[in-house]
Amino acid sequence: MALRILLAGGGTAGHVNPLLATAEVLRERGHEVSVLGTAEGLEAELVPEAGFPLLTIPRVPIPRRPSPELFTVPSRLTRAVSLAGEALEGIDVLVGFGGYVSAPAYIAATKKGVPFVVQEQNVRPGLANRLGARRARSVSLAFPQTKLQAARGRTVFTGLPLRRSIVELAEQRLTPDGAARGRKNAAHEFDLDPQRPILLVTGGSLGAQHLNEVLIEGAQLFEGQVQILHATGRGKSEEVMAAAAQRPDLTWVVREYISNMNDALAAADLVLCRSGAGTVAELGILGIPAFYVPLPIGNGEQRRNAEQQVEAGGAILVEDRDFNLKVLRERVLPLLTDPQRLRAMGRANRSTSPGDGAALLADLVEEATGGRE
Repeated sequence: MALRILLAGGGTAGHVNPLLATAEVLRERGHEVSVLGTAEGLEAELVPEAGFPLLTIPRVPIPRRPSPELFTVPSRLTRAVSLAGEALEGIDVLVGFGGYVSAPAYIAATKKGVPFVVQEQNVRPGLANRLGARRARSVSLAFPQTKLQAARGRTVFTGLPLRRSIVELAEQRLTPDGAARGRKNAAHEFDLDPQRPILLVTGGSLGAQHLNEVLIEGAQLFEGQVQILHATGRGKSEEVMAAAAQRPDLTWVVREYISNMNDALAAADLVLCRSGAGTVAELGILGIPAFYVPLPIGNGEQRRNAEQQVEAGGAILVEDRDFNLKVLRERVLPLLTDPQRLRAMGRANRSTSPGDGAALLADLVEEATGGRE
C-alpha cells in the first residue's frame, strides 16, 4: 500500500542530504513524499530541485541566553505547531531529521495521532530529536554510540542515509582498479595530476574560514610536493585565490563551492575538513583518510562524530584552536607523502562504515504504519 509520508528537516546540508536520500528511496518504493522545511534553509533550493513538494513553517530558534526574543518563543512555537498540523493533514507517517522544523512537527503529530520516526545524524543528539524520541514509533541512529532511545518504540542503528551518488562511488572504490580509474577521471575534471598527491580542503557549503587562513599561511609547504583542491565556501574565495595566484609553482585549484563533490572525493588522497555527521559518514563508506578539525561551536557533536574513525586509525583529529602552521607542516604534509599509511587509513575508515542507511530507515517508516502490502 502506498503511504503518504512527510519528511521534516532542513537548514543545513547535514539535515537536508539524509532527508533527500531517504525521500528518494521512499519514492522508488511507490510512496507519496512531501517535505516540511523553512523558506530560509538549504531545503528551499534543494528539495524542489529533487522534485519533491516543499511546505514551509517559520523557524523558531530558542535563544541560548535571556533576551527579549525569549518571550516571543511561546507564541511563535504555537504558530509553527499549528502550521505543521496543517501540513500533516492526510499524512500516514512523519519522519523527522532534527532541527528547527522537527520539534513543531513532532508536537503536531502527537496531537493528531500521526505516527512518526526520528532520524538522528549526530553522536550527540539535538534538542528536537530528544523531544521526539519520547513518543516516536522508532529512532534511527547514524552512529551506534549515540545515546538516544525511543521511549515507547524501537531504536535501530541504521547508519546515515547517504546520497545515491556517494553509494555508487563507494561501490566503484571497492576494487583497486575501480578506485584508480575513478581517481584518474576525477583528477582530470579539475586539471590535476592523478600521479601526484591531492589534498581536498573543504568546510562544507559555508566553508571554514580558519582552515582557509591556515592554508594561505602554509601554502609554501606544498610547493613541488602536493596538489590542493580547495572549496573555500561561498563568499570566502577572494583571499585564497589571491594567495594561489602568488604561488605559480603550486597546483592549487580554488572553488567557492564544488558542485561535483563526488569527483573531488574520488580524486582525493586525504580530506582536510570539519567533522559534520554527513562528512564523516561519506568518508567512512568511501574509505578516504580524513584530517578532521571540528567546528568549535555547538555542543561538541562534531568531535564526537569523528571518535570512532579516529579510534580505528582512519582519521586524525585536531581541535580548531590547535590547528596551525605547525600542524600543517608536521602532521598533514608527512601524511600526504606517505601512500602506505594513507592506504591503511582508508581501509580503517571503511571498516567503521555500516553502509547506506536510507533503505533501513525506509523500512522503519513503512513499519510505523504496519508496513507495505
